Amino acid sequence: MLGRAKGLVPLLREASPRMDTEKQLPSDVLDAMHAQGMFRLLIPRSFGGAELDPVDYVQCVEQIASGDASAAWCMNQGSGCSMSAAYLDPAVAREVLGGARDVIAWGQGPGAKAIRAPGGWRVTGSWNFVSGLHNATWFGMHAPCFAADGTPERHPDGRPFDRTMLIRADVPKIDVDWNTLGLRGTGSDRFTVVDLFVDDAHTMYRDSDQDRREAGPLYQFSSMQLYAAGFASVGLGIARATLDAFIALARTKTPTLAASTLSESGAVQAILGMNDARWKAARAGLHKSLVDAQADVVATGRLSLAHRIEIRQASTYAIHQAREIVHEIYHEAGATAIFQSHPFEHRLRDMNSVSQQTQGRRSHLETVGTYLMGGTPNLRWV
Repeated sequence: MLGRAKGLVPLLREASPRMDTEKQLPSDVLDAMHAQGMFRLLIPRSFGGAELDPVDYVQCVEQIASGDASAAWCMNQGSGCSMSAAYLDPAVAREVLGGARDVIAWGQGPGAKAIRAPGGWRVTGSWNFVSGLHNATWFGMHAPCFAADGTPERHPDGRPFDRTMLIRADVPKIDVDWNTLGLRGTGSDRFTVVDLFVDDAHTMYRDSDQDRREAGPLYQFSSMQLYAAGFASVGLGIARATLDAFIALARTKTPTLAASTLSESGAVQAILGMNDARWKAARAGLHKSLVDAQADVVATGRLSLAHRIEIRQASTYAIHQAREIVHEIYHEAGATAIFQSHPFEHRLRDMNSVSQQTQGRRSHLETVGTYLMGGTPNLRWV
């Protein structure tokens, strides 16, 4: 699968300006990515998916991101959503994700509600940041649940009870409102439903032991861990492509009033060497956290809190290191970097958008620090 991902990079680089302009993945890109199975990497083998180990999966995301960040973002978002197959009745899982081009998209739905009805739920709400919305076949709606009389439903420990409702992508109203600095090609628009009935079979409680039906080690990881490591790998892919583009530029560019190329400058050599090392260190740390967690899951059958914390730490760190690398290299490219005819400004915009997303919050490192000092961390994002 990694070889297939690498083979898509030339097409993605050629199509990148079109994705930026069209604000969605164009048909030729989608055709190529589907043909290579890039949206089926985390689907169980029992439903025709690749069921990759996490460390193998994130390397595929990184490769796609080195071609275009929006394509990789949609791939990772859709792949995290596709882990739903492990929590659905097999017949429903095949209905939703059994086709070669089936993709789920979902986003945030503040204020959404699901009210109990005979045989299912009546759902109302709007969900935004729905990355890959325009190439999805199904949508997911996360919503807190209420009894028919309006009483909030809760878990035994008092936490609000919520479920994810799945509907076909041609059902809701779509609002096109994705006007952003970067990651424009993700088409992360909004959809809305009002009093829509969803039967129980097409709902699930994500990442829960009670709903999990697949025994493979991958599904002891939650979608949160794959989102974190995958979006970090989008950042790493952008940073690697930026470094490689700068190396090519430095060999030929002689700055104004300079007597030699950028590649002959001692200052530039040192900056490049340091940033290349930062990239390798951040990537190695992320991959080690996933490999160690996988080994522990195979041995114990569970993903421990310690490994969840390590994945969160490594993912957040990798995003911030990638951002710093792209900023430094962009500056060293000089005036060349500001032109759309060169890849630097596009990658700078995409990288800054990656770091602004939930997975890049610095507060995640506060959670890590709290855990390391023996406190009780906020577990919502680990």
